Amino acid sequence: MLSYYSTPIKLTSIFPPKSCIFPPKPNKLSPPTKVYKPKMSSFGGFSIKSQLSNNNNDSITLIEYVGKSGINVGDDLVILIDHLQYASKKIAAIVASPFNSRVHQSIEVSADNSGFGRDSPKPLDIVSNEIILSSLQKSGKVAVVASEENDAPIWLADDGPFVVVMDPLDGSRNIDASIPTGTIFGVYNRLVELDNFPEEEKAMLNSLQSGSKLVAAVYVLYSSATIFCVTFGSGVHSFTLDHSTGDFILTHPSIKIPSRGQIYSVNDARYFDWPEGLRKYIDTVRQGKGKYPKKYSARYICSLVADFHRTLLYGGIAMNPRDHLRLIYEANPLSYIAEQAGGKGSNGKNRILSIQPVKLHQRLPLFLGSPDDIEELESYGDVQQKVNPGYDV
Repeated sequence: MLSYYSTPIKLTSIFPPKSCIFPPKPNKLSPPTKVYKPKMSSFGGFSIKSQLSNNNNDSITLIEYVGKSGINVGDDLVILIDHLQYASKKIAAIVASPFNSRVHQSIEVSADNSGFGRDSPKPLDIVSNEIILSSLQKSGKVAVVASEENDAPIWLADDGPFVVVMDPLDGSRNIDASIPTGTIFGVYNRLVELDNFPEEEKAMLNSLQSGSKLVAAVYVLYSSATIFCVTFGSGVHSFTLDHSTGDFILTHPSIKIPSRGQIYSVNDARYFDWPEGLRKYIDTVRQGKGKYPKKYSARYICSLVADFHRTLLYGGIAMNPRDHLRLIYEANPLSYIAEQAGGKGSNGKNRILSIQPVKLHQRLPLFLGSPDDIEELESYGDVQQKVNPGYDV
């Protein structure tokens, strides 16, 4: 990473020794072995009970959880998850570095990148994208990767069993203000029936799979703690990075979103651009006159992963009513996680996971959250904002 800085920086003066933050790079031929297993009797005021051991004081690492001694998602997927967590730890270290502003200043953003306007790639987006691409390539388990930061999918390996779609650094324009950011991944099986197609065509068609075909989805939250939240289609589990060992430790097993919350998350400075149905819904719930007879509160970070993480834990609804968020990289993976936690993902009219993508960077409105809140919102009908005056902030 030193090549990204304008002057050499001694990383040892910033971080603890590398072994404390990054475990040894895994060998793609076999799942990594555990080096150290710390004891943890409590976390955040509650006991962590192992689902994999008779000793309830044992902490469970991410790789232990997904491996053969845990839920056993299969060797190929374990190796892929291990490379995703490794890349996420590197991004977490860069995001938290006092020198990340130097990255902003020293990297020129090329004019031919795929982002537009205020969503155009920022330097840390590019760095994060390259970290993940490198890790995926080294895993040997990915056929094609589609990133929000690239115009077209990238074909990596003919025999890779998986397709990965990603938003490398969501909310990166908040970095300088130390506001939480995140990474989003979706994982599909490679469509073997396309193997004889030309490389460019099969890369695109593999990337345009419906969200209903996801086999795994992940978001990583970079905040006061680094959280790795994952589903493999049978529940949602959250792991917290232990900086003393470099392991993600299971802290929130089997997350279930409340059926209804008391928080809505949206930029309501845009209230007068909203359609009548959305204005009426917000007016109703914040006065406590909706189906839930208590007044709702607003909580808005303007970082999708952070707003969604809070919604997943506390309930309520997080939304962007404009055609703004990307179906493939953001809406599908987060909707899959929401559904696996008992929630819903909607565009205001239809289930997100039922929408067939037709373009790689397709945008749409997104509403995520508690099932009762989403259903009540949809009952107002006209909730998708079609007027977009072009916001600068």
